[in-house]
Amino acid sequence: MRILTAKQIKQVEESAFQGEFTEEGLMLSAGTACFNKILKHYGDCIENKKIAVICGNGKNAGDGFVIADLFVKMGVDASIVLADKAPELPEPKMYFDMAVANGVKDYFFVEYDFDCDIIVDCIFGIGFHGEPREPFGEVFDAVNNSGAVVISIDTPSGTDATTGEVINAVRADLTIAISTLKFAHVLPPANAYCGKVVTVNIGIPESCYDADYVQTITKSDIKKNFPKPDKNAHKGTFGHQLNICGSYLMPGAAVISAKAAIKTGVGLLKCAFPKSIYPVMTSHMVQPIFKPLCENEQKTISIGAMNDIFDELKWADSVAIGCGIGNNDDTQVIVGHVIKTSEVPVVLDADGINAVAPFIDIIKDKKAPLIITPHPAEMARLIGESTGYVQANRIEVAKAFAKENDIVVVLKGANTVVTDGKAVFVNTNGNAGMAMGGTGDMLTGMIGSFLAQGIEPIEAAKSAVFIHGFCGDITAKELSKRGMTVDDMLSILGALMSEFEA
Repeated sequence: MRILTAKQIKQVEESAFQGEFTEEGLMLSAGTACFNKILKHYGDCIENKKIAVICGNGKNAGDGFVIADLFVKMGVDASIVLADKAPELPEPKMYFDMAVANGVKDYFFVEYDFDCDIIVDCIFGIGFHGEPREPFGEVFDAVNNSGAVVISIDTPSGTDATTGEVINAVRADLTIAISTLKFAHVLPPANAYCGKVVTVNIGIPESCYDADYVQTITKSDIKKNFPKPDKNAHKGTFGHQLNICGSYLMPGAAVISAKAAIKTGVGLLKCAFPKSIYPVMTSHMVQPIFKPLCENEQKTISIGAMNDIFDELKWADSVAIGCGIGNNDDTQVIVGHVIKTSEVPVVLDADGINAVAPFIDIIKDKKAPLIITPHPAEMARLIGESTGYVQANRIEVAKAFAKENDIVVVLKGANTVVTDGKAVFVNTNGNAGMAMGGTGDMLTGMIGSFLAQGIEPIEAAKSAVFIHGFCGDITAKELSKRGMTVDDMLSILGALMSEFEA
């Protein structure tokens, strides 16, 4: 699914107006589609509810007037609440007058008591930016403190549709995006104001859209990466993965990454790790090949293991390096040499990223495709900016870094960004229960597995990110967001892969 800026969606609508569509026609279509979507989500109990449709005086208000009119026509107690003043633009005014003529009660904000069960937010549309002038800040506060279910039309009022910036805004339980997603739905902090996000089609033809938009990752998009296995397949068919992970202080990172690789179908997995964690590795897994390596005083992999690592690189079809390896002189040298010498795709995570951060230009000397999986703080260190800067510019930062270095970037966090510097994809599944140690190690193992199986780097990253989030959502539903663990996610990951088998 596309994700558009405010400017882009306005251009789409202008293209539609060049054909058979009119402003009033699209307004009616949008209001009707949103009304039907509200019924789909709340229709079982809506007849006995009291609904307030709060409208500004722009075009977004027109959708609200249509919605209020349709509710009253079906016998629901729905009222229009004007946030500031009566509509003046011709199309919204037409639908306001029509709704009032059909018996819809109308109030100004200052005279409404907010004794309602559901609020439909049509105060501002995609054109909003900056800080709301009064009385709108007061209106937002009244909506948020009402205790009612809040449904925002297109974007929660007060959020910037293009940048995701928020100073004060409506907090929605459900946001109904018109035609496409906007960046407010996927970028922080606005994404936290949206609640559940659904989209409605209002009939704008495909010919009005350009091809070069940011896209979401969908299940149908990645299923094509998992063709039906050959009947005569053997373990070599599904690739050799080398995991260079773990240290005495963080053996679990190596275990988690390895289990994720196994659960997602890699043919052979070899785990290379400092010898002191051999008991941990072998007590948790029996399937991988184990390669204990010499270690330094910090009980991380020693530079003396370099020759052994180089030999294993010749065996591998993919390499996952960084999970729990520690960050010191030895690991910095090892990671740098793996990047420069590996002739198979490498996925670099965690301490692997931190290890090369001081001399990041080394990634330009790679021989093979490289995927990095930073969280926002790691990304900030790579570019010499603050974490806040990265979070405020997630898509631009990830795309620019990927393009400059000819790599794939997986910028983790809510709505993970995946980009090769040209195409940009945003993942919309996953949940806050995944914000715990170990989930990144799991993702790294999955990406390495898909690379080993021959999936192209950008597709391997997209597939792993989507399936990882999908797994987290199912785990949270079965257990809870607070109570779920990485082990819980791993326990269902293997079965979950059946969703992606032809």
